[in-house]
Amino acid sequence: MRRSVGYQVALTALLSLNFGIVLFDRNALSFLMPFIQPDLKLSNTQVGVLASALSLTWAIAAFGIGVISDRFGSRKQLLVLATLAFSVCSFGSGLAVSFVTMLCARLLMGVAEGGIMPISQSLIATEVDARHRGLAMGVTQGFGSSLLGSFVAPVALVAFATAFGWRHAFFLAGAPGVVVALLMVWMIRVPPEQEALNRRAAKSDNEEKRSLLSVLEDRNIVLCAVLGVLLVSYLVVCWAFMPLFLTQVRKYDPETMGWLMGTLGISATIASSAIPALSDRIGRRLVTIAMPLIAIILPLAALYYTGSTWGLAAIFFVGWGVTGIFPLFMATIPSESVDARHMASALGVCMGAGEIVGGVLSPSLAGYLADLVGLQAPLWMMFGLALVAGLVALGIRETAPRVLAPAAEAS
Repeated sequence: MRRSVGYQVALTALLSLNFGIVLFDRNALSFLMPFIQPDLKLSNTQVGVLASALSLTWAIAAFGIGVISDRFGSRKQLLVLATLAFSVCSFGSGLAVSFVTMLCARLLMGVAEGGIMPISQSLIATEVDARHRGLAMGVTQGFGSSLLGSFVAPVALVAFATAFGWRHAFFLAGAPGVVVALLMVWMIRVPPEQEALNRRAAKSDNEEKRSLLSVLEDRNIVLCAVLGVLLVSYLVVCWAFMPLFLTQVRKYDPETMGWLMGTLGISATIASSAIPALSDRIGRRLVTIAMPLIAIILPLAALYYTGSTWGLAAIFFVGWGVTGIFPLFMATIPSESVDARHMASALGVCMGAGEIVGGVLSPSLAGYLADLVGLQAPLWMMFGLALVAGLVALGIRETAPRVLAPAAEAS
């Protein structure tokens, strides 16, 4: 039985806020890197490794915690514990005194943060009406994370670091998670899952393994995982190296860089609701093809646009709209393609593949190439990743209920 509309809205808003704080913490390192790199004497390769390290443990946690939550149903408890843990890790980043200590802090943060989105989206899938699933999942994954992680973070953290130092900026980033954890304890009601849990407990281990393998046999799951690899790479490389490119190559001051990166946040905040809502009406497949192809203009503009800063910001805004399809290939399409009993596991696969391959390997490779040939190399990587993603999306099978319903009625 579905919850009331009011509860569905409140749940979506709370989970969106929580993931916004997660991305605020995660992105803090990238936006503060112009301050951190000279202080800790980091090479570009080490900058990439730091981004890769968090992605590695994030990916492992995304899949592992997704499986655990499916098997034991402890979604609320895991969500609260993970939120408290990543807040502590943010404080730890502010205490780092070397590459090694910062690396340890980021590894632990990935463990804490990785399982939050699979659990959150599985809650949305079971508690929100299917007609609005794309919009709700888009708001959960994209609205808060874009507003806080991509817009507020670069503006607020750069300003705070300029005034008080980068270490205090990390302390600022970690504080809100504690408050949100308490709100989740109070507001989230545990879904009625006991019957499903009993059915899972009654299945044999061999049946469970075969069922999980069948998830990987679905074409949509495989293609969504590949899109995760490509577009998480695009995202992480941009976060890790665009601030350095803008300040060191394009010679923008840190404050202007912060506002340009903040433009990405404004774009993603709007796209996180608009693109999934559009997919509810016209289908998941079309928007998943179109948006990566539009995204190629962002790195090209950073490399070659010589007009006003406002013009560059406008191009950044349009290109970063690709983030609106992240909830689709990471959550909505997978959740509409597999058995509900393994929903969190499927989401963990799609999110984890992007993180462990795209998020781990791509920033390290981009950092190596940046040291080898210059900071323009990561931007050319972004161009290629977006182009290939648009081509891969051609194979997606449509899953939007509103689009499929007329076809089913006609048949």
